[in-house]
Amino acid sequence: MRFKDVFSIIGPSMVGPSSSHTAGAARLGRVARRLHGAPPELAELTLYGSFAATYKGHGTDLALIGGLLDYDTDDARIRDAVALAEQAGMEVRFRTAMLPAGHPNTVSIRVQSADGREDTVTGASIGGGNIEISRVNGFDVRFTADYPTLLVFHRDQRGMVADISRLLSDRGINIGHMNVNRKSRSGDALTVVEMDEPAEPQVLEQLSGLADISRISVVNLRNGNG
Repeated sequence: MRFKDVFSIIGPSMVGPSSSHTAGAARLGRVARRLHGAPPELAELTLYGSFAATYKGHGTDLALIGGLLDYDTDDARIRDAVALAEQAGMEVRFRTAMLPAGHPNTVSIRVQSADGREDTVTGASIGGGNIEISRVNGFDVRFTADYPTLLVFHRDQRGMVADISRLLSDRGINIGHMNVNRKSRSGDALTVVEMDEPAEPQVLEQLSGLADISRISVVNLRNGNG
């Protein structure tokens, strides 16, 4: 068995008891929170496999809620996440379902703001606190949130990916990985860009100014609570 780094063996700094069921779960919650860009008013979480079977006993529910509150894996407030979410005006609903395929530690998180805007993230905790995101708002994706990540929602137009790549390159940002998924030809598309360093606000503003881009979200778990 191969490990990415030493943290895959010893796990991250975290509120226990399990790196897969708590640290990974907290990071999954934070991805949904960062993607949404604001504290959600409602969060509906569907748990699959091992998550569904043991989420209360292993504190997965607390970790997921803590992540939605933008708490890092070692934040002691995770233990009080239910009460803190209530204080923040966040309604959280859990349900379990059968997993048709995929990793056993999988969750689908739907978050919604007071204005009705919503996002859905599906991902898995794959061990040692590591995660993998597989679906965002109906798009099939693949990213780990180990690096600052841009999610660029746009129309599927010729040259769009090249324009995004060129702009980032011109601003000195190195792209570690990029993947694109579209719902239909010339329809809605999502480009996911994992970068070696986060993009500055002015770069995001320039990206937003490109034709046919409808939205940009930033998932960066390296910085502090948002």
